[in-house]
Amino acid sequence: MNPFAAKTGTALAALVIALGAPAAAAVPAQARAERPTAWQAAWMAAPQRASTGFEPNWSEEGFSGQSVRQVVRLTAGGSSLRIRLSNDYGPSAVRLTGATVAYAGQGASVRPESIRRLTFAGAEAADIPARGSLTSDPVRLRVQPFQSVAVTLYFAGTTGPATFHAQAYAGSYRAQGDHRTDTTADAFTQVTHSWYYLSGVDVTGGNDQGKDAVVAFGDSITDGFGSTTDADGRYPDELAEQLAARGRARPVLNAGIGGNLLLHDSAWYGDGSAARFRRDVLDQPGVGTVVVLQGVNDIGFSESDTPTYKPAPVVSADELIGGYRRLIRLAHAKGVKVVGATLLPFKRSDHWGEHAAAVSDAVNQWIRTSREYDAVVDLDRAMAAPGDADLLNPAYDSGDHLHPNDAGYTVMARLIADELTTTTR
Repeated sequence: MNPFAAKTGTALAALVIALGAPAAAAVPAQARAERPTAWQAAWMAAPQRASTGFEPNWSEEGFSGQSVRQVVRLTAGGSSLRIRLSNDYGPSAVRLTGATVAYAGQGASVRPESIRRLTFAGAEAADIPARGSLTSDPVRLRVQPFQSVAVTLYFAGTTGPATFHAQAYAGSYRAQGDHRTDTTADAFTQVTHSWYYLSGVDVTGGNDQGKDAVVAFGDSITDGFGSTTDADGRYPDELAEQLAARGRARPVLNAGIGGNLLLHDSAWYGDGSAARFRRDVLDQPGVGTVVVLQGVNDIGFSESDTPTYKPAPVVSADELIGGYRRLIRLAHAKGVKVVGATLLPFKRSDHWGEHAAAVSDAVNQWIRTSREYDAVVDLDRAMAAPGDADLLNPAYDSGDHLHPNDAGYTVMARLIADELTTTTR
């Protein structure tokens, strides 16, 4: 419940009593109970089906008699929070024995005074439905923007393959047995860099209430490939920090999936953008703006020798533009503003080729000039090497000529923050 609303209701009830009328007539208990809570997404990860992924992970084996502790950094604060769990790619329900949330410490440790047991419809144990999701009850835990929390899930039984997010660029920790309330990291001896089942953390009762969230939507460049692990150096992380430093703080959510495509689905790289856009953008609590940076994989996989997406269709600029237009229509139908970002230079990468270069140029020119987006950020020109507009600036290159490094992600965030502070709320 909104604290201001609660105080207002109390004052009104007192006034009615003073006038001799029944207090219940002022704010009926049933009406108070039915008043909706305003939730704001503070963190999210886009769910994917279990796969071998880009490095070893636990998604295909799942969990059995184990606890998994996952640390995430929030971009909005509040007095209460809830978690969202996804079993979108699970053919059967998954039994969650219990879960906790706490302030994160170092590694897998947590701050003892902060541990809260989570419930689901009043019970500690619950089923995450087959091809569905589960949201916890609210729990009182005051959090600040840019604070990290640790969510620990315990599965006494066997889950089977786990819906997950492959490229977290952050450590997740596993322990045998029930270690939900452990404060130390001692039992959590196994580590991967993926998130499992956890797809969102929402807050309420904070200063960020009513501020439109920004969802960064795209592929591995949005997901953070090339950034330093456990350093929160992805461009959406940097964007949230830049907006806060300018006095324009807004929650920023990362809906990137490494390898994702605009036009096609992939068992490894997630559902195509049109298929996941509603779930990963429009259904996020409090979303007001989406930044779309997508398409280089549609262009480049047909040029690449990468065996993970074959045969890769050869796509035209018109096909990609049709995909962008569909996302714009979906967003505008929900009142969400769309910022289009031009594709970054990628010459000398494994995505580069004569056809890819021509399509990229045509797509970027359409993004700049069509006026179909609500705003445009020209990353292509800003991130290019001096003297070669097709090459990623070496100062921003993680080494593969496709993905930025930490410095490059900081520049991207600054450019997007510049646009957001002038064109959107």
